[in-house]
Parts: sequence; C-alpha cells; structure tokens
Amino acid sequence: MENLPLHIIINPDLYTKNPESSVLGQKIVSKSIEMINALGFEDFTFKKLGLEIGSNESSVYRYFESKHALLVYLINWYWSWIEYKLVFSNLNVPSPDERLTHAILILTAEINEDHSFSYINEVLLNKIIVSESSKAYHTKAIDAENEKGYYKTYKRVVQRISDLVLEINPKYEFPHMLISTVIEGAHHQRYFSKHLPSLTDFEEGKNNIVRFYTNLVFNALAKK
Repeated sequence: MENLPLHIIINPDLYTKNPESSVLGQKIVSKSIEMINALGFEDFTFKKLGLEIGSNESSVYRYFESKHALLVYLINWYWSWIEYKLVFSNLNVPSPDERLTHAILILTAEINEDHSFSYINEVLLNKIIVSESSKAYHTKAIDAENEKGYYKTYKRVVQRISDLVLEINPKYEFPHMLISTVIEGAHHQRYFSKHLPSLTDFEEGKNNIVRFYTNLVFNALAKK
C-alpha cells in the first residue's frame, strides 16, 4: 500500500475546519495523536497541544470545537483506514472463507505504519483506539452523536464483515454481535497484554490474539 495516492474522507460534521486543508491542521492531528498516546486522553488539553505545535490554544479550536470532537475525528479516520485495508486486501479474492480470514487478521493483528499517509502515525493511533476509543461513545451524548453519523465508519466496518459472515453461513443469527465482539475483544487483549498480562494468553511472536479470534469466528460459523 506504500506510495499510493490515497485520501480518506471524514464526515465534515466532525470538525470546524478540515485539518487536511492546511499544514497547521495536519500538525494538530499528528501531534495530538502523539500526545494522547503519551499523556492519556484525560490529561491531554488543547493548551498543551498549542504549546507543542508553537501556536495558541485558539488556533486548535478553529479546527475542533472540543477534545472530544478531536477524539471522534481520530476514531473515524482510523476506521475509514481499516475499511480501506479491508477492501484492498480482498480485491480479486473469490473465497469468502479467505476474505473473512483476511478481515479478522486486519482487525486483530498488530498495526504497522502505512506510509501512504504522511502525517498520521497509524501505530500510535491504534494504541489510542485500544486504550481510549470507548471514551468517545460512553457519554450521555452518544444517541445524538449517533444520529448525526459520528460512528458511521465503525458501524460500516462491522456491517461489511458481518456480510461476509452471512455469506459463509446465511443462517448464523448473530453476525454483528460476533464481529463487534472480535473487534472490542481483540482491543482488550492487546491492552491486557501490555498492562494486565495475567488476564490474557498473549505470547510475543506467536500471533495468539489473531489465532484465537480466527478460531472463535470459524467455530461459531461451523454448520451443525
């Protein structure tokens, strides 16, 4: 995927000014990823971000109305990128089993940086998704934000892979539950492997998380 001319489109309701439209906007996104990963979402502020990028706090507010809006933007960017990877990996792959295997790998494997996007560090962004993304939608405003389409890309990824599940086993009752469990569960296992290792069976170099969820999905879909 390296060096392909790619552009990820984000819902314009998620920003006040498109950060891709200027060098400053791209710097705001890039540096915020670094800082949220380093500090945690609670301790990250636009004032601290402004100091890091050599600008004032008000310049950040010209792009995002709040740090919550920025986090939702980052989540949407991530899931749009994952959707691109899903489509790209399954081009000209006729077997639904193989396409589902590719999809599970993309959802559960460790992330490598994609140099098609110069100002986004996908490795750090994935760490934010793993540790911070639930803070975006565990809020009182979730229903209103959902109606505005804030989480459309995440839901679209789940739907895309749920369709693959039903292609393999049209009678399977719980495709969305299965795939959202894979996504959130894999994130928990990545987090546990770094911080609470006794809660997981992760072993460096053995791809246990990928293998576990691949087995889980295909065992669930086995026709009885």
